[in-house]
Amino acid sequence: MITLSSIVAVVLAGGQGRRMGHVDKPLLKLAGRPLLRHVLDRMAPQVQAMAINANGSPDRFAEFNLPVVEDSAPGFLGPLAGILAGLDWAARAHPAASHVMSIPGDAPFIPRDLVARLAAEATEGGFARAHSFGRRHPVVGLWPVAVRADLRDQLVNHDIRKIDLFTSSYPVAEVEFDGVPDPFFNVNTPRERDEAERILKNLPEKPE
Repeated sequence: MITLSSIVAVVLAGGQGRRMGHVDKPLLKLAGRPLLRHVLDRMAPQVQAMAINANGSPDRFAEFNLPVVEDSAPGFLGPLAGILAGLDWAARAHPAASHVMSIPGDAPFIPRDLVARLAAEATEGGFARAHSFGRRHPVVGLWPVAVRADLRDQLVNHDIRKIDLFTSSYPVAEVEFDGVPDPFFNVNTPRERDEAERILKNLPEKPE
């Protein structure tokens, strides 16, 4: 069984934000605070440590007081490169960590029991990912640190870019989450940011 004390998290904030005018989506304001702050506030109580995955100057994330790790492979290779960066960071900075929880930096409503549920239902190999309303969320997943060498090889030498292609070699637990709003609603467009603002106004200020 995976112990919660052995899990750290990487927040993937390295997207190019094409549909938001090529800006850092996680830094956009949502209800007066950076979108990323909403994500971090929900994730922080669930894990032992967190890092932000982003390329370019780390100074723009200084207010969050967290390590910023660049992609471990060059060329904007997608979320797998960010996940690999998180696994490398965990192995280097938190050698006792057995797993990394990956989450997107633009999903402000992630469940407060996300890590506990994925850890409880993970396969023997240690993989689990979130599922809601008939959709898989490959970026929201639990990753064994032990797979980082294989991930690096597949990413760099075999041109594997999609999470589903990489994880197809491993058994992965699909963990169902429900609730309104969709707990994995993410902000990709100005319209979705407006919708997230409306949702936040109707949420209780404190978790139950």
